[in-house]
Amino acid sequence: TDYSFPGMIYGRILRSKYPHAIITSINVKPALQLEGVMAVITYKDIPGLNGFGLIIQDQPVFCEDRVRYIGDAIAAVAAKTEEIASTAIKLIEVAYEPLPILDNPEDAMKDDSIHLHSSGNILHRQTFDHGESIEGAFSSCYEVVEETYFTPRQMHSYMETEGGVVVPEKDGGITVYAASQHGFKDRLQLSRILDLPEELIRVVSSPIGGSFGGKDELNIQPYAALLALKTGFPVKIHQKRSDSIKAGLKRHPMKVTMKTGVNQEGEIVAHQARIIADTGAYASLGPAVLDFAVEHAVGPYMIPNVNVEGFSVYTNNGVAGEFRGFGGNQITFALESQIERLAERLKMDSIELRKKNLRKENDPGPLRQKIVPTNSAFTVLDKIQESPILKKDKSFQGKWTLRGTGCALTMHGGGLGYGRPDSSGGRLSLNEKGKIEIAFGFEEVGQGLIASIEILLTEQLNCTKEDIQITIGDTALVPHSGSSTASRATNMIWQGIKELKRPWSRLMLEATSELLNIPIEQLSIGPKGIWNSEQRVDANLVITYKELANQLEVLPSITTSYHFPTTPDPVVGGHYLYSFGAAAAEVEIDRLTGKIKVVKIDHVIAAGPVVNPMGYLGQIEGGGVMGLGFALMEDAVMENGIYQNENFDTYLIPTIKDIPLQTNVIAIETLSKGDEYGPRGVGEIGTVAIAPAITAAIYDAIGYWVTKIPINPEDILRAIQMNKIRHSHVK
Repeated sequence: TDYSFPGMIYGRILRSKYPHAIITSINVKPALQLEGVMAVITYKDIPGLNGFGLIIQDQPVFCEDRVRYIGDAIAAVAAKTEEIASTAIKLIEVAYEPLPILDNPEDAMKDDSIHLHSSGNILHRQTFDHGESIEGAFSSCYEVVEETYFTPRQMHSYMETEGGVVVPEKDGGITVYAASQHGFKDRLQLSRILDLPEELIRVVSSPIGGSFGGKDELNIQPYAALLALKTGFPVKIHQKRSDSIKAGLKRHPMKVTMKTGVNQEGEIVAHQARIIADTGAYASLGPAVLDFAVEHAVGPYMIPNVNVEGFSVYTNNGVAGEFRGFGGNQITFALESQIERLAERLKMDSIELRKKNLRKENDPGPLRQKIVPTNSAFTVLDKIQESPILKKDKSFQGKWTLRGTGCALTMHGGGLGYGRPDSSGGRLSLNEKGKIEIAFGFEEVGQGLIASIEILLTEQLNCTKEDIQITIGDTALVPHSGSSTASRATNMIWQGIKELKRPWSRLMLEATSELLNIPIEQLSIGPKGIWNSEQRVDANLVITYKELANQLEVLPSITTSYHFPTTPDPVVGGHYLYSFGAAAAEVEIDRLTGKIKVVKIDHVIAAGPVVNPMGYLGQIEGGGVMGLGFALMEDAVMENGIYQNENFDTYLIPTIKDIPLQTNVIAIETLSKGDEYGPRGVGEIGTVAIAPAITAAIYDAIGYWVTKIPINPEDILRAIQMNKIRHSHVK
């Protein structure tokens, strides 16, 4: 969004006035007559497919006869200035006939509800069953806890709202400079919309000013591309925050009803969950998010009898899609809350209850699929049990404050899962500049990917950072590597460099041996160039990379393709590699206001070897802050299909004043014997266990079970006033 080009003009998008309505007419003439307007486009100007979506192309680029949510696009304008473009879209006349609004997924599921799509209002249904009759299993339980949990419509809140520039090229193609997590998928979707060959579309998708999943789907790209092709000028669109809120993706709000039963010894006998996810007006990644939530409904526990059913439901609310945690945050909040309640019923320590039910090293995964052997669930739980937070004297309470501590546990699948295309690729070359060039189709979204590539490559090739050139996020320059999502990128670059290293090194040494007539066995790759290592103590640089590049007619280059490790069992969406995490939180509650302050957080993360220590720390600490916002303050409230927030003055996110001054992160780097799959990604797992750890701490402080997040201070005050306090000692 910082880019500018000669002759660049500016675009704006007209969004719907209503969350659900029939369009009876669109009149763009008044906008076209405004001086400085270069073009106005509607559905009539789309040469190809009027639809987009990562899984199902059910979202129209421009609505023709019906709008389904407040973010639907109806027209777009290109003008010489942003001010003219903003004025022009207000001049476009659209006549509507409002339709009934479905703003509750349970209402949308009723047989007599109006259908938002021809297939009905249930986008996706997923189930998982294991064991005997679930009701029979519950009847044998000593204690049963049943509760319904609600989670919010969280915003990604990236600093850089959706935007970019599309430049028309002389060959009839375009270059798209726009933030995205999957440049090649953007290219495919734009090809369909524009009716252009993919080869004529170049997507430069990195770097990005924040994403967290929110920019994996197309946003402004189709509109800027259509306007650029129509006018012949570069077109920039940069969404205002209010537009971003209306049209951008959000985390799926979920209603999760859980019933969990244990025997007298604390072994979980039966577990049932019903998940209703509000996916909004269009699909995006709604089906995959629901599948992930269903998969993780049992978490890291071995439960003999399980019944899980989930629904992803269309409504007239804002579109929900990919968001850091991918459905794991919502289901883990419910599951870990159940564990805490069961422990209280049994008068048992909740960590000991978890240990009684944890998966062991060679146990199957949550869907009973084969996974890589791991004992990390026990490892992180044992380590978090040692946290100073959980060893504090709980008898102390202040005059105006109440304190409590709690913990939670999670496991998180990496990659896209069984049955979903999860290929990747990379290229290692000596380029004309004499640089070792590593190329991947991933994007730098702030996760520290570039630093991780630099660390891995310099370690593997024994070279320096000055010797290398990293190329990412440009479809004209890189191989297809898949999406920068699902905590997969770190593992994919590790795997790619590992596969590329040996054959590329061989080409380099063979070329040097032939050029200098030195036996290949005496040569090795090192800092600045190729070394003669016949005598280790007298090893000398025989040729620099630049000199080698200048003397070779064909430069050594190797391209490889490979796949993210996948379970061999045919369980759709089932994962093979998992990370494990535990969190401990200490909260301070104000007796007068009900406000909750998280004063300390400890994380224990088991995700294999740490590649980039600073990046690792940043991901876990930053993820923890996002999890804190999910638990305490963030909710993009909708009423009758209309967002009640337009900016960060009403939608609150954690600031430096809200986060704990003390956060500790402990990395468990060891893998089980035979596990050769390397580092797992940590972009998501730091967010997942935070909310249930905080709510456990609230119960510890005031004896109040939280079932809906973000937590309302009024509910906390009510609980205090009703004397639901277990600790009464006042300083």
